[in-house]
Amino acid sequence: MNRLTRDQIAARVAKDIPEGAYVNLGIGLPTKVANYLPETREIFLQSENGLLGMGPAPAPGEEDWELINAGKQPVTLLAGGCYFHHADSFAMMRGGHLDICVLGAFQVSVHGDLANWHTGEPDAIPAVGGAMDLAIGAKQTFVMMDLLTRQGESKLVEACTYPLTGLGCVSRVYTDLAVFNLGPSGAHVIEMVEGLTIDELRRITGLALTFDAEIQPA
Repeated sequence: MNRLTRDQIAARVAKDIPEGAYVNLGIGLPTKVANYLPETREIFLQSENGLLGMGPAPAPGEEDWELINAGKQPVTLLAGGCYFHHADSFAMMRGGHLDICVLGAFQVSVHGDLANWHTGEPDAIPAVGGAMDLAIGAKQTFVMMDLLTRQGESKLVEACTYPLTGLGCVSRVYTDLAVFNLGPSGAHVIEMVEGLTIDELRRITGLALTFDAEIQPA
C-alpha cells in the first residue's frame, strides 16, 4: 500500500477547509496545512499566541523571528492580518469563534474522544497548551496523525487509555492510511489509500469500521 506522507496528509486536510473559515492549526504536523491552502480561497488562520491572518511558512532566509506561531516557528502575515493579546486569542478560542481547529493526537476514540497532551507515562512531559480550549471551543475539530504507533498499535481506538483532552469533540481524523468520520455511531471510513482494503484496515486497527462504498478510495 502507498502511505501518505505528512505533506500529503496536510494537503488532504486543506481540501476540506471551506471558503471564509476561521481556523486554528495546532503545534507540529497541523502547521503544514497552511502551505497547502489555495490562494484563491479566503481562509483566516488564527494562532493561539495572538495572530489572525497567518499565511504559509516564509521562504528560507526571509524569516522574521518576531513573527512566529504558537510552536515558535516563523510564519508570514497576509494583507489585513493582525496580532493581539494572548488573552484575546484565548477568548476567541473559548468563545466559539473558530470554525475548525486541526490538532495532533496520541489517541482518538471511535466516538471522537481526544487524548493529545499526555501519555500518562511517569517520565513523560505533559504539554496541554491550548488544546483543551481549542477542542471544545471550535465548531469542528479535525485530527492529523499517523494511524499506527512505532510499535504498530492503532492510535484510533475503541476507548482512549491516555488522559483525555476532550470528550466527543473530534469529527474527522486524517491519517497516512485512511480518513475517518467519527461520532456516536463509531468510526466511518470515507477514504483509503490505494492498495488498502477495508478488511485489512479493520485488522490493523482491531475496530469494527464501516465504509461507504459510494466514495472512492483516495
